[in-house]
Amino acid sequence: MITNAHSQQRLTIPLIALLAFIVALTPLAIDMYLPALPAIAQTFNASAVQVQQTLTVFTLGFACGQLLVGPISDSVGRRRVMLAGSVLFAIAGLLCARVESVNELLLWRTLQGIAGAAATVMISASVKDRFEQDDYSRVMSFIVLSMTIAPLLAPLAGGYLALWLGWRSIFWALAILGLLACLLIALFIPETHPREKRQPMALGSTLRNYRKVLADPVSLTLMFSGAFSYACLFSFLISGAFVYIEGFGIAVDKVAYWFALNVIALMLLTFLNGRHVRRKGAPNMLRRGLYIQLAGALLLLPSLFVDSIWWVVGPCMMMIGAISMVASNIMATLLQRHATIAGTASSVVGSFRFGVGSLVASASTVLPFGVQTNMALTMVVSAVAAMVFFRLYRGVVNKPRISG
Repeated sequence: MITNAHSQQRLTIPLIALLAFIVALTPLAIDMYLPALPAIAQTFNASAVQVQQTLTVFTLGFACGQLLVGPISDSVGRRRVMLAGSVLFAIAGLLCARVESVNELLLWRTLQGIAGAAATVMISASVKDRFEQDDYSRVMSFIVLSMTIAPLLAPLAGGYLALWLGWRSIFWALAILGLLACLLIALFIPETHPREKRQPMALGSTLRNYRKVLADPVSLTLMFSGAFSYACLFSFLISGAFVYIEGFGIAVDKVAYWFALNVIALMLLTFLNGRHVRRKGAPNMLRRGLYIQLAGALLLLPSLFVDSIWWVVGPCMMMIGAISMVASNIMATLLQRHATIAGTASSVVGSFRFGVGSLVASASTVLPFGVQTNMALTMVVSAVAAMVFFRLYRGVVNKPRISG
């Protein structure tokens, strides 16, 4: 149990579980319907590319939503934004469950992505309101650790729902989870941003802070490195189900077990990063993560010529597992650099990562090759680009200053 002397807030196991559940809405909305992508394509007689774009628009909506909810919550409070976001998330889920075309699904998935940002991103701000810096870091580590189970269970649950009740039941389930989150927020999460600390919406100052981050060469090179690293993950999320189900004949209700191997790798490398980051430093651990990801990308190339699922699974475990090392150390480095505008910096980094990463991954769907080849080539190019931008970052940081 953690107690902050300033706010007198106690962090109990039930509260950790509640916060983790709310934060997990977004990964649930991403991972839960992945095993059903081929079935959705079959229902609407749509191409794999069209259905894959439903994931792209969700992540783009989530990226844009992050830029919106921060300033809004500074003006009206965290709790209202979380409540509105969870309700909108549920409504979007209901609309997704009743669509009659892929175009409708694209529209409501975009809305669900925006709502997911409002419902989940505010947890970080709410925890920051309650706890001082050291306790904040510890609390968020508990929450992140707790929610790693979501990507592990979501494809499994989604696969069985799609098999037994049809793919629409997945969106009904997401709607129910959104309503449950709204109820739990209303009952157990108080407002943490008091009226006296709220600020009126000031577009000018917000844009100036955004520009401060985006115009900084050090920040920009790091953000591009992180975005291309995330593009590896998004490429797998968009295409992985098709590769496993249609390419290797994995049953819909079994594909989640193969996805779970990536989460195991993610948890392992997260643990290793936590053990060594204080001694090695964030930039060095970031470099190690990028090398692991690049090695996985190069090992993925033989899968284009060897008909074995393990030439896909093993390299993807390396690439997706390394995401934790890359993302956490980039965020730590950037927030230290922009400590006075940490909230703005965090939202910009998150939006940039999801926006650029999902755009790069979605571009792979229009390549004139098969799904597996498109995925492999995109992941390789993205991993190389992530390393190139990290090298540019090191060059900017180490560039000698010329005094006048």
